[in-house]
Amino acid sequence: MKNIILLVTMMCFVFMAEAQIKTPQPSPSSTVMQTVGLTDITVEYSRPSMKGRTIFGDLVPYDQVWRTGANASTDVTFSAPVKFGGQEVAAGTYALYSMPGKKEWKMMLYKNADLWGAPQKFEDSLVVATAKATPVYMPDEAVTETFNIGFEGLHNNGADLYLLWENVYVSVPIEVGTQETVQKNIEQVMAGPSANDYYAAARFYFEEDMDSQKAHNWISKATEMNTSAFWMMKLQSEIEAKMGKYDMAIKTAEKAKMMADKAGNAQYVSFNEANIAKWMKMK
Repeated sequence: MKNIILLVTMMCFVFMAEAQIKTPQPSPSSTVMQTVGLTDITVEYSRPSMKGRTIFGDLVPYDQVWRTGANASTDVTFSAPVKFGGQEVAAGTYALYSMPGKKEWKMMLYKNADLWGAPQKFEDSLVVATAKATPVYMPDEAVTETFNIGFEGLHNNGADLYLLWENVYVSVPIEVGTQETVQKNIEQVMAGPSANDYYAAARFYFEEDMDSQKAHNWISKATEMNTSAFWMMKLQSEIEAKMGKYDMAIKTAEKAKMMADKAGNAQYVSFNEANIAKWMKMK
């Protein structure tokens, strides 16, 4: 009897757990991702609505830190370093807090992005950038019912991050380093493949049992460009052995062993010793 009662009780708990009613959130979450130049900027926030309320100066007081939305803090993620309102900010995720005012807003990026709402104690030391923005007041017929964050004014080197709610529009310029990044890429490409490029290509051909002569040409260029890369020299010896050139492979492996020993890499010393011993028997 006790077992039956226990079973019925457990079934009731299961039924109650499965019967939970899901309802829409009053401030649904939203994510907006925008590629600006070569940088991805993602904003995750909740979108409250006016619902007949006065927002700024009432629901959202002036001159107080606001979570810039509802629920958890609004988070902004940069895939590369940017300038936020002219201030340099490293790649990463930050909470976006604001301080609305009648004539001026402050927009702040905060290091701690794991808070629910505004921090109970706002620490200035955690603010990585502060931008000032002048609010633009929209006409009555252009009132925005639901809080909105977006991007506009897109160009290769930046965009404006804007907030729009009630009759207020504010924006902050974000600059990205597209010119510098592209210039570096152009210079690298025009300068030709690097030692690492040649090494990667040679290793792929070696591992896939493709054209050994072409792989040897590439690895030779890699070791010429990086004369201290014992791991590249080891690959060169292995390609030479694969080509049946054991005398050359042993000589190259001895160089690789000396370089690895000089670098204090005992593992690569051992690798080369094993290869030399194996190839000596195959001559």
